[in-house]
Amino acid sequence: MLFPTTIAGSLPKPEWLAEPNTLWAPWKSKGDELARAKRDATLLAVKLQEDAGIDIVTEGEQARQHFVHGFLEKVEGIDFAHKVEMGIRKDRYKAMVPQVIAPLRLKGRVHADEARVARAHTTRKLKFTLPGPMTIIDTIADQYYGDRVKMAFAFAELLNEEARALQADGVDLIQFDEPAFNVYMDEVNDWGIRALVRAAEGLTCATAVHICYGYGIKANTDWKATLGSEWRQYEDIFPAIAKSPIQQVAIECRNSRVPLELLGLLKGKVVQAGVIDVASDTVETAEDVVSVIDAVAKFVPKSNIVPTTNCGMAPMRRDIAEAKLMALGAGAKLARQKLG
Repeated sequence: MLFPTTIAGSLPKPEWLAEPNTLWAPWKSKGDELARAKRDATLLAVKLQEDAGIDIVTEGEQARQHFVHGFLEKVEGIDFAHKVEMGIRKDRYKAMVPQVIAPLRLKGRVHADEARVARAHTTRKLKFTLPGPMTIIDTIADQYYGDRVKMAFAFAELLNEEARALQADGVDLIQFDEPAFNVYMDEVNDWGIRALVRAAEGLTCATAVHICYGYGIKANTDWKATLGSEWRQYEDIFPAIAKSPIQQVAIECRNSRVPLELLGLLKGKVVQAGVIDVASDTVETAEDVVSVIDAVAKFVPKSNIVPTTNCGMAPMRRDIAEAKLMALGAGAKLARQKLG
């Protein structure tokens, strides 16, 4: 199929699952009800995508409070009880983060429940997202390893363990989210891509890396306002990504200032091209989607373009996110007619 669609990963949670939520308070101590609520939200996320005509669906990250911490919660050696303040993305903003205090080990499976529920309830291809090693170590304080690279590779091993299990669960595409890749350019080339490759080692399903300039918080918006009329940071890392075995790259293209000619550096890669702007509540038309796909096609073979969202949509209002999903599906269908 030309222009198969997917989403970056996350969708807004239903009101009865989102935190904080007073309606949810009576249920918080009841683990079985919470598990069922997460299951129901996962099924809803899959159904919404199917109804919108999305070809490669996700579980919408409905069982996670945060795209990084959702993984870290199942890792031994991390202290969530004594968080410390840390600068994130080269001090772009501050956050209270857990600390690594002992050797890292998985407590067991991390995302088995949501992956298996989604797999059992859709016949479409299933994509699953995991945080990348560099982004993890940029979101947690180190009180044990004393070496960023050593800690990143420790996390890469754990990610690989879970990724292999997800593949066995029937996941067709595993995507590692690495927004830190546009911050630490030298480190990406020195060891970041090697850590990413270690996380994906041995996988036979499709693999992807998602890179973006950050969405959903004011600190990212303010930072991007300082970057000028062209965002060319990817120019420093795309050649190295192109040489890696990672098969797909997800990148924002709609209303971003990334020069699309940079996509030509990703020789041989499938490009998940963001055609839906997650930083705006304006709902795209099908024609808007087609115009971005057409622009990307000047630098990427049409057979290697997967229309997607610029980033996750978790911070958005549900009605707007759902309308944007419909636009994505309708736009890809129109693109097949006009550009196929």
